[in-house]
Amino acid sequence: MLKEILHKQCSEFVENRFRTINNSIDEVQSALMSETKSTAGDKHETGRAMLQLEREKLGKQLLEIEKLQEILSKLDSSTSSKTIGFGSIVHTTQANYFIVISAGILKVNSKMYYAISSTTPIGLLLMGKQKGDIITFKEEFTILEVL
Repeated sequence: MLKEILHKQCSEFVENRFRTINNSIDEVQSALMSETKSTAGDKHETGRAMLQLEREKLGKQLLEIEKLQEILSKLDSSTSSKTIGFGSIVHTTQANYFIVISAGILKVNSKMYYAISSTTPIGLLLMGKQKGDIITFKEEFTILEVL
């Protein structure tokens, strides 16, 4: 149940980012279409070039979001393991983590969970660990529970 709620929140995070990027792409596309040739030709070309660069940057961000959607689609909310891996919920003496994608802080019943990727520094330290293991990341903390 908890994993399903966290998964849903991550999906909403990705959907919001997807919509924001698509809206930005539409705005840049409109700006490119409405850009008219002015008497100052160099100024016009510079403006178009900057809009093209912005469109390319947004395209790369869109690809990243599509990768996050693909990662989220691979999560099976019904499984759990005693060893920390993709999709694990980890309670520690320092914080709570949901290891799937980097999506910031998620809240469930007034409890905070850090949605992190397994490739983040803290994610790399947690992967493969179990309840009772001690981790040192800026300070020492203990894994209390793995769901």
